Amino acid sequence: MILEKLLTMKILLLFFLFYFINSSYAQKPNILWITIEDTSPQFIGCYGNKQARTPVIDSLAKNGTRFVNAFSTGSVCSPSRSAIITGVRSYELGTGHHRSSYPIPDSIKGFPWYLREVGYYTTNNSKTDYNTSDAKRIISESWNENSGNAGWWNRAPGQPFFAVFNYMESHQGRTMTFPYEKYKKEIFDQLKTEERIGDGDFDMPPFYHDSPEMRKQLARVYNALKLTDNLIGNLLQRLKKDKLADSTIIFFYGDHGEGIPGAKTNGIGLGYRVPFVIWFPPMYKHLSPWRTGMVTDEMINFEDLAPTLLSLAGVKIPSYMKGRAITGADRTPQSEFIFCTQDRADESADLARSVTNGRYLYSRNFMPFMPEHRWIRYQEISDIKKEIRKDFAAGKLNDIQKRMLEPRPAEFLFDLVNDTWEINNLVNEPSMKPWLEKMRSAMEENIIQSRDILFLPEYEMALIAKKVLPYHYRLNDENYPVKQIYAAASLSGKRDKSIAHRQLDLLKNKNKIVRYWAAMGLKSQSAEILKSHQLQLEAALKDAYPPVQILAASMCYDLFNDKKAQNILADYCLHEDENLSLLALQNIAYVKNMKPFATSLRQVNVRGRKHSLNLYVASEVLMYRLGLQNLQVQEE
Repeated sequence: MILEKLLTMKILLLFFLFYFINSSYAQKPNILWITIEDTSPQFIGCYGNKQARTPVIDSLAKNGTRFVNAFSTGSVCSPSRSAIITGVRSYELGTGHHRSSYPIPDSIKGFPWYLREVGYYTTNNSKTDYNTSDAKRIISESWNENSGNAGWWNRAPGQPFFAVFNYMESHQGRTMTFPYEKYKKEIFDQLKTEERIGDGDFDMPPFYHDSPEMRKQLARVYNALKLTDNLIGNLLQRLKKDKLADSTIIFFYGDHGEGIPGAKTNGIGLGYRVPFVIWFPPMYKHLSPWRTGMVTDEMINFEDLAPTLLSLAGVKIPSYMKGRAITGADRTPQSEFIFCTQDRADESADLARSVTNGRYLYSRNFMPFMPEHRWIRYQEISDIKKEIRKDFAAGKLNDIQKRMLEPRPAEFLFDLVNDTWEINNLVNEPSMKPWLEKMRSAMEENIIQSRDILFLPEYEMALIAKKVLPYHYRLNDENYPVKQIYAAASLSGKRDKSIAHRQLDLLKNKNKIVRYWAAMGLKSQSAEILKSHQLQLEAALKDAYPPVQILAASMCYDLFNDKKAQNILADYCLHEDENLSLLALQNIAYVKNMKPFATSLRQVNVRGRKHSLNLYVASEVLMYRLGLQNLQVQEE
């Protein structure tokens, strides 16, 4: 009798425990994230492209909410994914340079950790690329499962899930970089005949020469997205088959702009703007501030994703997350502007800062002596990039198409609504002056308030990271006098004699980072202006700060054929510090005569092959330009 009572009590206890757990679970929505690689909205059907074949994505948008003002924080994957997983801006963490490895504070978690704390089963299938030396910790904290087999199917019965699926089929490798035969095998041949998009089945963007060769390459984008759409359809069918579609909120978005020349890795809207859709099942319509089938111009930036997910799950948002929750209990109003950034991509240096209100996008180029089509090996191995350079050399490109191979202006201002492909720079339009000044001021205020750490040379960042976290270092004005540094950087790209005189004066400043920006700014001045200041530039060859020496040497060699400057560049190519070696290579890439550096390039190529991918690929593309070797195709 006693045993029967105990057994009954045990059964009741298990029942109530099961009921309690499942009641707790039932209050929280399942969340499915579908991310795709390297995609601009201009190539998706629901965004108005009638030639695109993306019915699954289009249906999701028709029955959900489509965002027309969604922007990645960066224009290449790893900085964007750093901001996504942490909810912290890359220019605060120091994670803006593509595939860098600086540490971040232990207190900054991968946001799925907070979901796990309230009972979610979290899975990632399967790209990480979190751009920090703490990536293993972030992965371990964030995911119950992180693999190519991960999904909601291994959770406990009734347990809410947050599942991420990342599709590589639209990645730049498939859309431009892989050899055509590899693309054909992995993408084109995976489509049915009636699904394939032919070379003549779409309109060419105006910044491309309309030729059969270019059409053959751009068709890759459309076919890659068609295959991606098919795979998303398969995933949604599995969700439905598992009877979870009625309890799962679905997010769909791209990780940054399209993987073609002129978009990805560029600090303009084509680099940042992404397709973005949220679908709510009837069970959770009350969590949506938008109507079904609605198109919203509400802005979203990737730093908003982490707080939004926490808000949907009813989790308190950590104070270090500065983005807004766009839905859920903690939804907050949007700001007037959002901010985006471009820093080093692969081996190619850059620094651009952008601000948008959704209608207009303002971009400030701080290294504009380099064109939009920078020398990036991963792009140079592609047929489309080779075709563009060949057409440029043959004089086949019009003024719009040539622009991307010529030095950039210091500022861009584009009307994203009326100029989707960002052809017309409105900086000099009198009617746009109020907007220009307002957006420029907003950008500058954001740089100062956020204490943007990426205005330091990467060489300096690496030295700092050995002793203190860049995230903390930037907060001390004695360490990092950001206003003083930005005052020097703000001159970079402005091209006239009076600015050059100010930059030459700043070359004598006590602060080494100010001197760095003075030298960087002088790089964009005309040869005519610089040639009248030979003695001052040559004096900078003796600067105690290596980045200033390198920049001065690149100018003195290019302008005056200075042998001492040539030797300085050659020596730094082989410097034991990878960042100094890379800076030398980055500057050699834009001198008129690279031939004297052939021996150094061979040596750094051998060393880079063993120790540094960036040095290896940077030296290889320079040797390719000199006709010393062909470029070898890499898988990713």
